Amino acid sequence: MHDRSSGGQDGPEALPLVGDGVTPGIVRVGDTVRRPLRPFSGTVQAYLAHLHRNGFTDAPVPLGTDEQGREVLTYVPGDVPREPLPAKTAGEDVLAALARLIRLLHEAGDGWTPPADATWGGIPGSAAAGREAVEGAPELVGHRDYCPGNVVFRDGLPAALIDFDLARPTTRLYEIANALYWWVPLLDPRDRAPGFADLDAARRVSVFVDAYGLTGRRRAELVPLATRMIHRFHTSARAAADRDPVFHRLWEEGVKDRMPRAESWIAREGPAIAALITP
Repeated sequence: MHDRSSGGQDGPEALPLVGDGVTPGIVRVGDTVRRPLRPFSGTVQAYLAHLHRNGFTDAPVPLGTDEQGREVLTYVPGDVPREPLPAKTAGEDVLAALARLIRLLHEAGDGWTPPADATWGGIPGSAAAGREAVEGAPELVGHRDYCPGNVVFRDGLPAALIDFDLARPTTRLYEIANALYWWVPLLDPRDRAPGFADLDAARRVSVFVDAYGLTGRRRAELVPLATRMIHRFHTSARAAADRDPVFHRLWEEGVKDRMPRAESWIAREGPAIAALITP
């Protein structure tokens, strides 16, 4: 995200945080971030509080709400890349650092029981796209959206995670597949950033799963899950485009072409990926 000076209700110190996300009205005030309160905000704040109590400090600290009824979180310093991803983020050290960061998140979140009235966020229209299970029985609550705009870099490597709007009960394997989709990326080379277009996708998947510590049968299950996930991304994006103007714009600007190509690419290249990562 990038800061731009602003005035308004918060005074001259309020700075809109502008990135690649779809949530408007986010501002930085001093060392805090103020976000519109959504039905799932309380659940996400409870999750973030649990993470910090269990030693995962590489995420915003929840601070309740302000006098304007907005969610308040600590500001996480660092650099957030914009899409298309710059070539300097294509190194295998970036993949390994992100894998280790996600593993730490999982270790801190493992065993947390969400409140009985937990409410989770989602993509507009996702219910209409069908809710067939792509993940299996939930193991833990995870972030579930490792797009570049949600990963904070320091000293050239992933160091923290922000924007937990899509957090919900999930599996470790889905979390890994989600991160791989964005950072290998699991896309047709025509749809990757220039610095990523010619990289060896199978090797990059291998680097990530090794750094995470993925073992056993889960390696064999990764590509089938990633294939189902990419199909879900396609159908969900199409449904969201029919219901939300921001998602409609993204669909028309390229998602409608990128997602069918991604499905064809993973069907074609998935066997080579599976062969490399499966003992």
